[in-house]
Parts: sequence; C-alpha cells; structure tokens
Amino acid sequence: MKITVVGAGAVGATCADNIARKELAEELILLDIKEGFAEGKAIDMMQTAALLEFDTKIKGVTNDYAATADSEVVVITSGLPRKPGMTREELIGTNAGIVKSVTENILKYSPNTIIIVVSNPMDTMNYLTLKTSGLPKNRIIGMGGALDSARFKYYLSQELGCSPADLNAVVIGGHGDTTMIPLINHAYWNSVPVTKFLSKEQQEKVVAATMVGGATLTKLIGTSAWYAPGAGTAFMVESIVRDQKKLISCGVALDGEYGQSDISLVVPVVLGKNGWEKIVDYSLTADEQAAFNKSADAVRAMNQVLVDSNLI
Repeated sequence: MKITVVGAGAVGATCADNIARKELAEELILLDIKEGFAEGKAIDMMQTAALLEFDTKIKGVTNDYAATADSEVVVITSGLPRKPGMTREELIGTNAGIVKSVTENILKYSPNTIIIVVSNPMDTMNYLTLKTSGLPKNRIIGMGGALDSARFKYYLSQELGCSPADLNAVVIGGHGDTTMIPLINHAYWNSVPVTKFLSKEQQEKVVAATMVGGATLTKLIGTSAWYAPGAGTAFMVESIVRDQKKLISCGVALDGEYGQSDISLVVPVVLGKNGWEKIVDYSLTADEQAAFNKSADAVRAMNQVLVDSNLI
C-alpha cells in the first residue's frame, strides 16, 4: 500500500504523521513545492519510528510526482491557509489553480487513485477536482465533514460532560461558517438523543459554536487549525485502506440525493476500499432540507467563480 500526501505544511504533515503511526501504508510520500521542506518533515517523522514503533517508510520529495507513482490514496492539502478575517471564498482564485495542477500531475502517475481533497474552500475545490480529473465520482472525496462533525462532538461533549467518543453526531451541507448544518436532532449520546439532556439554549449554543469552529481557532492561533484536520483526514484514509465501511460525513458529488445535483456537498457516506460507496439518507425535516438547499445555493455561488475564471 502506497499513500501520498501533497502539501507538507501543518495539516499535511499532521495527516502524514497520523497515517504513519497507524501504519496505514508500507510507503508514504510527502510532496511539497518548497525545496527541502517535505524532505525535512519526512526525516523528522522517520526519526520517531523507533520511539513510536511503526514501520511505515516516509519519503519527502520536492515536486517529484514520479515518486508518487501507483499511490492508492492521495491527499491534497496544497494551497494557502485561511488567515484571520479571510473568508474561504477569497481563497478560490489562488487555490483552484494549485489544486488543478496537483491533480493533473498526480493522475499522470496514479490514474486509478482515490483523491481526498482538504484544500479550502473544500466544497469548491472538490467540485473542481470532480469536473477536471476524469475519475469516477466515488473516488473523489472532500474532507471537511469529518472535521466539522468532530468539532460538533467536541462542543456537545463540553455541554454534556461526556466523552466525545460516546457521541454520534454529524454535520452536513457546505464546509463553511455559514453553510454547514450540525444536525442536532440526529445527534445521540450512545443511543439516546442529546436533545433529551440539553435545553434549547444549550442546543443553539453548540450549533453556533460548531459553525464558527474553524474561525474561532483561526482567530486564536493566527492561522488554520491542523491537529483535527490532519487527524480527520487520516481517519478517512483508514476507513478506505482497511475497508472499514465507516459512516463519515464527506464532501461528495450529488446526483439527486438530498434534492441536489451537479454539486459537491457534505453528506453521510460509507467509506471503503472503493472510495465512497453509498450515500446515507438522514430523512431531513422540512427546516433541515431548507437549510441544506440554502447551503447549496451558497456553494454554487462559489463554484461559479471557477466557471468565470475558465477553470472548468
């Protein structure tokens, strides 16, 4: 098993570190455009192998896509991170060109790979990859939902005073501060609805905190988060390479599901060895469906930038 992570910045390196610790691949390639950067990160991680007792071989390369040949999964984290006050929409112009170029180069050497898109704005970058790669739609997956759902569980656990691992809670819609939809009415503490334990005010507090979870961290640390995004991506990789069939919220192409088509949005899917294998219908209420439709409208407005810039 060979896996490639493109982009050796904080998110990419954290993802690679998680993949290595879990021994999800025999060989892990870390690629970056900055001379020596991925090589240094790879050596640093390999020097933890004796301490953490993993056998994954990590190799860093500078723009050497030939080294990525025959990768079964490729993670794309390339692009500018979001800075304080910057919206995901403002990232489109620059990051679209980067993601498109990376995808083209990856497919020269791994034409049958599964691609996980992390680059922001994720919904639009995933849509770009869907439109330009030529890969089957089930082999292109956006990461944001796994991260947003983990943040949702964190905020729920703070209100409930419980372990996040005991919670089942998902976020759907767009991966953005105003487009994501934490499904509070579908959240459970083991098998009990969390709404039985939380007041309406607490529920609203959790939903609001989840929606600005990324912006909150950007304000606090001055750049995008990396521990949870990196771990969330590796969580998806594990479900794929080990064919675990986990139900994870991911950005995928919709063709009538949830009432939407010709768009990539976050919905619950089953992840296995073939990529995403099934979209799970959560039977939304009328209000939830209206929110989902509104989210789709906002994402389509961002996707239009790709059309206007002749990128698709």
